[in-house]
Amino acid sequence: MVGKLLLRGMLAGLIAGILVFAFAHTFGEPLVDAAIAFEEASAQAAGEAAEPEIVSRATQAGLGLFTGVMAYSIAVGGLFSLAFAFVHGRFSSLSARGTSAVIAIAAFVAVVLVPAIKYPANPPAVGHPDTIGARTELFFLMIVVSLASLIAAIALSRRLGERFGLWNGAIIAGVAYLVFIGFVLYLLPPINEVPENFSAIVLWRFRTTTLGMHAILWAALGLVFGALAERRLAAKSGLRPAFR
Repeated sequence: MVGKLLLRGMLAGLIAGILVFAFAHTFGEPLVDAAIAFEEASAQAAGEAAEPEIVSRATQAGLGLFTGVMAYSIAVGGLFSLAFAFVHGRFSSLSARGTSAVIAIAAFVAVVLVPAIKYPANPPAVGHPDTIGARTELFFLMIVVSLASLIAAIALSRRLGERFGLWNGAIIAGVAYLVFIGFVLYLLPPINEVPENFSAIVLWRFRTTTLGMHAILWAALGLVFGALAERRLAAKSGLRPAFR
């Protein structure tokens, strides 16, 4: 059963990846080109030699982007299906579509939205090469803390729900999550390496486009996998899927 759900999760990731690639290629790559042009102009003004282009921009924006997006989306789709198999029927009494949607929303908030508040995505030319290791570590630390805090909040909500009711338990646990995350955001060191004359419009559009890519990914996973899982579970139980 888990194996069949895994295949459906990877299929959902494949569909989501195609949508993400189309969005990123259309709206994201022009911003990357603008950032690279700024970086090259700054290097030229400083008298630095241009770095050799190992992989052409056409390949990066086409085949390279497609390969990276598809590999990531399919892998995330597989992990998504495993999370669904663990949660559905055990911690969730919702339908397959409902469970899938809730997991997608929770993952987007914990894995994408909360870390982006502290450490938003930056285009090329933003950030010093010497600090890339520290920046990467802080970003992944924020993801781990956010995800672990969300899981703890869900567990707390279930315990409080038995005493105060489902809605009250969820509200209390949600507030606790927000307070703790706010405290973590305050404690972690900020990173401000944006060049003084870098275009604020390019930076803003790049960050919003990055969030848009993730929103498309998780929305597509939640909807497509939910439909596929519902069809599979209905076939297993001998019931007719609701969307047929």
